[in-house]
Amino acid sequence: MSKLRVNAFSLSLDGYGAGPDQNLQNPLGVGGESLHKWVFGTRTFRKMVLGLDGGTTDINEAFAARSFENVGAWILGRNMFGPIRSEWPDDSWKGWWGDNPPYHVPVFVLTHHKREPIVMEGGTTFYFITDGIHSALEQAKAAAGGKDVRVGGGVDTIRQYLQEKLIDEMHLAISPVLLGAGENLFGGLDMVKLGYQCSEQVATALATHVVIKRA
Repeated sequence: MSKLRVNAFSLSLDGYGAGPDQNLQNPLGVGGESLHKWVFGTRTFRKMVLGLDGGTTDINEAFAARSFENVGAWILGRNMFGPIRSEWPDDSWKGWWGDNPPYHVPVFVLTHHKREPIVMEGGTTFYFITDGIHSALEQAKAAAGGKDVRVGGGVDTIRQYLQEKLIDEMHLAISPVLLGAGENLFGGLDMVKLGYQCSEQVATALATHVVIKRA
């Protein structure tokens, strides 16, 4: 049965999944890149994102590899796709990742502004969904062909799906970093009342990996 998953989502000790003031120079917000040190050296990240060989084969790599297993489609918030706000000025922006993004499956981007799909190299097609999270999930599940759908973020998108109790499983990599400001994942959410519990945890020097599932 197809699941809706969050995987390899990095979080600060004070609960922020991104820093403030996202822009072209700071795609993860100011300070946000420090959350992801645990994954940068892994074999999976180097291969899928950088197109390089080698990398670590430790616990961090195991969680990074798991994050791509059985994924048939992705859902992203608009801020995860790029820094542009309001209307699309033109069709020139095609994401942070170059001509061959690391998804290799259909990706459904939540937005309030219409845009035609973008076909990229490597099997990635970006679809822009203007009628909400439920429509995006329905279309993503149809495109996934029985495989899981992965919510890549950002924080607001994950929170919307959590509030609707739609996320089946969530892997967080909690980095030993304090951001002080940004987008807080759990602020105002009662995860117990929403029906979630911790099912797995393991620590490395660069992150504490926590898996949260619906009870």
